[in-house]
Amino acid sequence: MMMKYAIVLPSSSPPKLARYPPISIAFLSTFHTFSNPTPTPLLPTWSPPTPCFRLSSSADRTVSVASPATDVDDDEEALVDSAADVVRKFYRGINAHDLASVEELIADKCVYEDLVFPRPFVGREDILQFFKNFIGSVSKDLQFVIDKLSTEDSSAVGVTWHLEWKGKPFPFSRGCSFYELEVINGKRQIIYGRDSVEPAIKPGETALVAIRGVTWLLRQFPQLADRL
Repeated sequence: MMMKYAIVLPSSSPPKLARYPPISIAFLSTFHTFSNPTPTPLLPTWSPPTPCFRLSSSADRTVSVASPATDVDDDEEALVDSAADVVRKFYRGINAHDLASVEELIADKCVYEDLVFPRPFVGREDILQFFKNFIGSVSKDLQFVIDKLSTEDSSAVGVTWHLEWKGKPFPFSRGCSFYELEVINGKRQIIYGRDSVEPAIKPGETALVAIRGVTWLLRQFPQLADRL
């Protein structure tokens, strides 16, 4: 006699195959509903493990950007500044040309990418030199103004901003930044940053033409991808 099979999933044991007489699936479903007021889930609940991401610089794929997050107890977390506060202090220090206040906000092995430059700045000393060159090129009349800043995450912050000259918007100065932070030796510090700035020349649809041209070349000569 032909037999039909259905999967029975008790809440406390692994799935088993149970044999039922050749009755309809609809009847089995109805029978299960009336015989079990609290339906057992048809599939066991499962949550994927939390991934540990490691980012790499687009210019140097060997650069380690983010290390695995370290465990921080609730008491230590409550005593340190929030990620959003650290980023606010960072912009405040840059606006004041106060590198001493910025230094303590940057982790020793931080990696900072400004997409205007071909390579990332690696390490606190290199990053501070970059900002020293920046503030040496502009006056305090040119200020970063934060438009929006995310505050929900304790380890990552997104920011949109623009520059103002004596309170007036500076042309071609809008940008967005991303920061990743960790609590290190009792201080929340920036371990990774990336700046993307509005281009002065806006190619518009020409950019799409360029992208199509590059993808066509990669299809014709896939070995070129190794040089990107």
